[in-house]
Amino acid sequence: MTNTKPVLNVLGGLLDTCSCNPMTGYLRDGFCNTTPDDFGTHVVCAVVTKTFLEYSFSQGNDLMTAIPHWNFPGLKPGDKWCLCVSRWKQAEKANAAPLVDLKATNALALKYVSLELLKKYAGTIL
Repeated sequence: MTNTKPVLNVLGGLLDTCSCNPMTGYLRDGFCNTTPDDFGTHVVCAVVTKTFLEYSFSQGNDLMTAIPHWNFPGLKPGDKWCLCVSRWKQAEKANAAPLVDLKATNALALKYVSLELLKKYAGTIL
């Protein structure tokens, strides 16, 4: 018998897959899971936009350029990606935050950002 607790999303349900194409997640398992060594806390499942990708690039994090030796295809608008919660908050303050898939956003995100704020960016992704 295992003592593993199910991973929950910010809505209280089981955590959905964020993306397998491109493969995302700190553990590269498609989920916005985290571990103690994930100092970025990659728990927000974002639907990236051109505005966000350009903002991220301006902050020194190029998510658009492919890096084949890391098996990273580069992101384009519409792709889902597990973001660091701090980067998402930073982008939100700069009016550049991407949409959020609440069912695929880890409940741990609520330690850093309110559900009310995340819901503002859910759009039709509920």
